[in-house]
Amino acid sequence: MESTLIAVDTAKLVFEVAEADAAGKVRRRLRLNRPQFAEYLATREKAAFVLEACGGAHHWARVMERIGHSVRLLPVPYVCAYRRRNKTDRADCLAMLEAAKNPEILPVPVKTTEHQAIQGLHRCRSAWMETRTARINTLRGLLREFGLILPVGAAAALKQIPDALGDEALPPMLRPALQTLLDEIHELEQRIVAVERQLETISRQNPVIEHLRDISGIGLLTATALYASANDAKHFRDGRHLASWLGLTPREHSSGNIRKLGGISKRGDRYVRMLLTHGARAVLLRAGQMQRAGQPLNALQRWALSLKERTNHNKATCALANKIARIAWATWRHGTVFDPNQAAAAA
Repeated sequence: MESTLIAVDTAKLVFEVAEADAAGKVRRRLRLNRPQFAEYLATREKAAFVLEACGGAHHWARVMERIGHSVRLLPVPYVCAYRRRNKTDRADCLAMLEAAKNPEILPVPVKTTEHQAIQGLHRCRSAWMETRTARINTLRGLLREFGLILPVGAAAALKQIPDALGDEALPPMLRPALQTLLDEIHELEQRIVAVERQLETISRQNPVIEHLRDISGIGLLTATALYASANDAKHFRDGRHLASWLGLTPREHSSGNIRKLGGISKRGDRYVRMLLTHGARAVLLRAGQMQRAGQPLNALQRWALSLKERTNHNKATCALANKIARIAWATWRHGTVFDPNQAAAAA
């Protein structure tokens, strides 16, 4: 019987393949290495494939589409719900075949090389930022052992480190190692700046990213990260679905007539959610400064401040991040220009 759906459990070296018929029964199993799997795709008749949206899946999905196969990438957490008993490659393939039958599970859109490249730049920058923070903390701890205290904040600390390295209280044998740490920090900062320049160049060449940057609370990093992660606004039915996908909507635990809403779910891309939250916090702080200075506020700022008065700063920040995500979807989906006086009511 001809197979109608093929599930593939991808890995670095070994690929488990399960070919199923129209009834969903597995008729053939294969276990292939990378060259064998590539040959299998090239020589097989056009078919429908289903994969988990995990590491390397987007690459193989692009390869399959170029050959002429159809591909569905399923979210990993939803596939896991269909897996029975122990986790094995075979069990994963069976779970994918079962999950593919559920029309409520929306497939993950296949990312282009551009989207994945932008995500890669953000991953490199984040890794270097973490390493920079670790090196500064190492310097803080070692200098404190000799009574040299650095001020709070990375920028302020870096200004005082050269003077601390020349202090007489610091043993001469330790100074070369600490100077190497400081040189490494400066090198990391140069790499971070180079990545940000690359992202700036990409932004100027992409009208979608430029429109996203016009929104309050969204800058270069947030716009490029959201564009690369969400892939296409058309994949989401409305702004609320984008906010929910980013984990900015309340977690719900309801039954019968009792509805319980908790804090935000924190699902989805936590990096983009973090950037949106920081952007919302900046908008809220700026609105407070303008209010104290007696400057006029737009509708979005007034909405955020009124919410802060009714709840608290953190809840207002999360709610504003949710609204910014919805505004981003509307701007992206419809190609409109951001207006803060209309966004508060429409988003």
